[in-house]
Amino acid sequence: MKLKTKLTLGIGFLFIVILVFGVLSIISINILKSDSAQVLKNNHETLMYCNNILKALDEIKFNRAAIDSIEANLSRQEKNITEPGEKEATELLRKNFEELKANPNDSSNYPEMRQSLQFINYLNQQAIMRKNEIAETTAQHATTWLTIIFSVLTLIAFTLVVNFPSIISKPVRALADGISEIANKNYKARIRLNQKDEFGTLANAFNQMAEKLQEYDNSSLAKLLMEKKRIETLINNMHDPVIGLDENKRILFANNEALKITGLKEHEILGKPVQDIAVANDLVRSLIKEMIIPEEKNLTEKMQPLKIYADNKESYFEKEIVPISITPTGENEKINIGNVIVLRNITPFKELDFAKTNFIATVSHELKTPIASIKMSLQLLDNETTGNLNNEQHELLDSIKDDTNRLLKITGELLNMTQVESGNIQLALLPSDAKEMMMYAVNANRMAAENKHIKFDLTYAENLPQVIADSDKTTWVLNNLLSNAIRHSRENETIYLRINLQNRKILFTVKDTGHGIAQEYKQKIFDRYFRVPGSQKEGTGLGLAISKEFIEAQGGTITVESEIGVGSTFTVTLNAAQ
Repeated sequence: MKLKTKLTLGIGFLFIVILVFGVLSIISINILKSDSAQVLKNNHETLMYCNNILKALDEIKFNRAAIDSIEANLSRQEKNITEPGEKEATELLRKNFEELKANPNDSSNYPEMRQSLQFINYLNQQAIMRKNEIAETTAQHATTWLTIIFSVLTLIAFTLVVNFPSIISKPVRALADGISEIANKNYKARIRLNQKDEFGTLANAFNQMAEKLQEYDNSSLAKLLMEKKRIETLINNMHDPVIGLDENKRILFANNEALKITGLKEHEILGKPVQDIAVANDLVRSLIKEMIIPEEKNLTEKMQPLKIYADNKESYFEKEIVPISITPTGENEKINIGNVIVLRNITPFKELDFAKTNFIATVSHELKTPIASIKMSLQLLDNETTGNLNNEQHELLDSIKDDTNRLLKITGELLNMTQVESGNIQLALLPSDAKEMMMYAVNANRMAAENKHIKFDLTYAENLPQVIADSDKTTWVLNNLLSNAIRHSRENETIYLRINLQNRKILFTVKDTGHGIAQEYKQKIFDRYFRVPGSQKEGTGLGLAISKEFIEAQGGTITVESEIGVGSTFTVTLNAAQ
């Protein structure tokens, strides 16, 4: 609770105490006033009227004006009847007075009139005594309740007055004691205030300050220098180039490897903004590009290894920018204090990868010649001019043909993959006819489709412009997509082929109604050597990976939409000719 709230509640409570006691006092006084008014008004007036009548009755013999006085006071009395029995006595008094007015000299009814007046006086005197007792009882009750309320409110107010100052004085005293301890260099001192108000906030800030002072007090320049030397030695002995930047992108350190590959001198760069160094150094500029240009951060994962001349040869490095964040002593939130650029030397792995690629390329190339010879020999055997074959020999020959074609396809895919991995994809981007490329793929797969009784449904937009593409590689991609669609379709189904123009882009669509691809595998199917679990174990798993590389190298895209049990739709998008 905030201190302001506490003060408001305390002062507000005292105000309520005063207000409640004042209201109750006013109510009690008004009750007493009402009871007193009842005693003084009606009954006192009746006594006055009766005394006036008695006085006039004594003067009636020698003062004729006394009759008018009796009449006036009797009329007032008739309007002021308040007690039980008073009405009958007043009526009897009126009767006797009327007889007196009829015969003023006859005094025989004087005793009855006096008796009526005395009875009326008696009734009102009894009423005055009774009402006086009620007023006294009311006063006693009011006094009792006011005394009780006053005692309770006094006790509460006393408790508040005694305890409330400590709410302020206790934390102030604790803060004063803590400040005195800090002044005496006792940085271990802490203020223990479990409060959620301004004093609690002030105590937490004080404790953070004391904790930092304790940390600084426990450190020494010698220790800091020793730790600095240890870290510098560790970084300089690393075989990977490392560059450290502060939060303002000033260079804090660069190890020997980093200085060697950048060609810089330590005294030339330390403490200087890395942007200034990048202006004259291409390598540094490429290292900090994604830090300076936010858009580059999205490309970090796809970034190719850096090719740098180091160790007297072309070397390859993977860049990683590591943000350095710390939680300051006594605080809860992390802050960024800089970045470290690390270049990992992957040259040995690249050399192994190149050796693997060259080996696959060599083996694939060497295999193509004997496979081609085998295929030619099969064609000669299949020619009737060389002799007739029986049914078993024909079946064996067909089996050898299938295996030969499969080997030829695998070696072709491996050779294409070596182009992709080596980065030597040779493209001949020329305006080409989209329909011709699709029809070539259809004709190449027609026999395989007829074996499964699969039909092709080809439609294309009218007046299609030419597409900017490498005709051979794009046809290879379409052929691969169509071959996959046939392989994964059931018999007697239809494969839908579409060519459309959209936003100056040519879209080739191959849609089958086969088994479909599960959601978790949709992006993985374009990875090298990946096969969907449970699918047919045919091919190398490179077809879609090569297709993606070929299409993207031409500035296009290849996407897939699929649903289990419904089928898959592959779409190749390339630029249309202007």
